[in-house]
Amino acid sequence: MQTTGDDDRNTYSRLFFALWPDEPTRQRLTRVTATLSAQAGKPVVPNNFHVTLVFLGNVDQITASAIKQHACDISVEPFELTFESLNYWQRPKICCLTCKDIPSQIIDLASKLDALARQSGLQTDPRSYIPHITLSRHAQSSPEQTITPIVWRADAFCLVQSNSEPEGVCYRVLQRWPLLNNLN
Repeated sequence: MQTTGDDDRNTYSRLFFALWPDEPTRQRLTRVTATLSAQAGKPVVPNNFHVTLVFLGNVDQITASAIKQHACDISVEPFELTFESLNYWQRPKICCLTCKDIPSQIIDLASKLDALARQSGLQTDPRSYIPHITLSRHAQSSPEQTITPIVWRADAFCLVQSNSEPEGVCYRVLQRWPLLNNLN
């Protein structure tokens, strides 16, 4: 049986661009999550920790291939994020970590990826970008605790696929691009 390009248009994946933690950062996040109270909701599985840059939604395979091809043209210097604030966001009912000082590089990276998504015909979130790490979902209130700041060294960004499985959502890195100034 011969397949056509229509098959690629009818196969969708739920995708997003993200920063993906190294193992020491993942372990620090796991320790913070372990200290949260029951009011903080259901903890995120440690293998799912990330910082979303741009949520793409359901993307067909042809568009996903084009996005992967053009993502290598994005250049941003590596940077550090310091997550020192534990927050409760009532509308999505999550507990998350945020930064008081947001490096310009992450805003630039998110903006470039957002433009790439829009140029590919995808609709993206129009709200201002706020880098955060979701620690738990279905939270009922704000945790009353302080945390030791977590420094996240960003030296790459990823395209990630979200898969629904019987035990919950599982994120899988599809491709990774180094952060560097490609103009040198």
